[in-house]
Amino acid sequence: MDYVSSLLSGLFTGYGLIIAIGAQNAFVITQGLKKEFHWQIVLTCSIIDAVLIIFGLLGMGTLIQQSETMLHLVTWGGIVFLFLYGTKAFFNGFKGEYLDTNDVAPTKLLSRKQAMLTTLTLSLFNPHVYLDTVVLLGSIGGRLPMPMKMAFGLGAIIASFTWFITLGTTAYLVAPWFKKPILWRVLDIFVGTVMWAVAIALYLYYSA
Repeated sequence: MDYVSSLLSGLFTGYGLIIAIGAQNAFVITQGLKKEFHWQIVLTCSIIDAVLIIFGLLGMGTLIQQSETMLHLVTWGGIVFLFLYGTKAFFNGFKGEYLDTNDVAPTKLLSRKQAMLTTLTLSLFNPHVYLDTVVLLGSIGGRLPMPMKMAFGLGAIIASFTWFITLGTTAYLVAPWFKKPILWRVLDIFVGTVMWAVAIALYLYYSA
């Protein structure tokens, strides 16, 4: 496998693992529609993925798989946070709170610090993120010789950056469509459903 083939392999493998509407992606979509620190959130998610991919290629995946304490901490922390965040989204959806995306200076629903902390929590307290980036991508690319390993990792990192940028940009561009409160209700209920579904899936998987 040459350098270009390794890069393309990392790119498409990265897309295959990253492109899924999970808790992290749902948050990126929501903040893009609200135009709340969405570029900072996109950049943060991409950088976190890049760092974890590099750690995976360096062999950290084996350590995570062997550390039951780390897995339990990440899993249960993520379950609690996802359940609480989903509950908040359901509450907003049924209450009918929404943000006027056409407002020149909209009231921010989250401070910058809150937005970044939420992004970090959704990214780092989600075992699926480690499974995709560190364990799976790390195990696939880790078997390659060093030049090809670097190319594979670069491809996976490019996949992450382009996916989050596309997600955030698309949400930002379609924000004017969300003029009706009913659309915000649907979005909040959708986000709540995703958060609870991920939390339940984590609970069922790790308590089995």
